[in-house]
Amino acid sequence: MRLAYNKLVRDRIPELDSDGRRAVTHVLDEDSYRVALLAKLMEEVQEADRATPDKLAAELADVLEALKALVTTLGMTWEQLLTVTADKRTQRGGFEGRLYLEYVEQDGSTRRPTAGT
Repeated sequence: MRLAYNKLVRDRIPELDSDGRRAVTHVLDEDSYRVALLAKLMEEVQEADRATPDKLAAELADVLEALKALVTTLGMTWEQLLTVTADKRTQRGGFEGRLYLEYVEQDGSTRRPTAGT
C-alpha cells in the first residue's frame, strides 16, 4: 500500500522509516524548496496552534527549524533576521503589552488601516 505525503520532511526522516517500509524522496530545486518551506512553516504553525501545552515546545521547535531554513534560502543570516526584528520592534513595538485591537473609529475618510499590524 502506498501512502502519499507530498511534503518537505526533515533530512533524517527517510532513514528513520523502517519495518518494511521504503520512503521515496527527491531533492527539490531552489524555487520548489522555498515554496515547500513556506508550506512547511504554515503546517508547523497550524500544528502549534492545535498543540496541547505539553506538546507546544516541540511544535514551536518545528516552526523555528522551518523558519531558519527559509531565512537561509533567502540569502539571509539568522543575525540579519534578528536585526530586522529589532528594527521593527523599535518602530512598532512588540507584543508584551498584550494589546488586542478591537476596531478603529474612522471619521468618514477613506483612509485604510496600515498593513502589518
